[in-house]
Amino acid sequence: MAKGKQKQDQAQAETPSVEEFAKRIEELTLDLQRTRADFENYRKRVEQEKQIARMTGEATSVAKLLPVIDNIERAVAHMPEDLADNKWAQGIAGLAKNLDKSLESMNLKRIVASPGTVFNPELHEAVQMDEESEGDQEVVAEELQSGYTLHGQTIRTAMVKVARK
Repeated sequence: MAKGKQKQDQAQAETPSVEEFAKRIEELTLDLQRTRADFENYRKRVEQEKQIARMTGEATSVAKLLPVIDNIERAVAHMPEDLADNKWAQGIAGLAKNLDKSLESMNLKRIVASPGTVFNPELHEAVQMDEESEGDQEVVAEELQSGYTLHGQTIRTAMVKVARK
């Protein structure tokens, strides 16, 4: 009988106690919570990186179109008067308007740089300065090239001539 009692005592000694099980469950629970938090952080980071990549690609594509838009606008602005009634010339002018609407739907907005607008170095690039003007405030005297923002971020500053007022 002593041998049977000894085996039973040995089996009880090898069997983990309730406290040990509780401790092990707590450790595994904490590991699971950390793993879930790590995965959630990873998922958010990947989503943010995808959004940044999408916006960067969109900004790059639009920036490549801006010289074409500038040329179309110059062509329409300098249309000879004898072509003003020409259907083809009117179609080109209509194309420029449709292009503006399409770009606006993509959140591409023209930076306001009309004469008298307060000069903002974040939105305007001063390429000329009217040295003869006097005043305390710098304002746009003339817009030389349009600037644009995409989703509220400047993708091209407006080139302007600045004067003091």
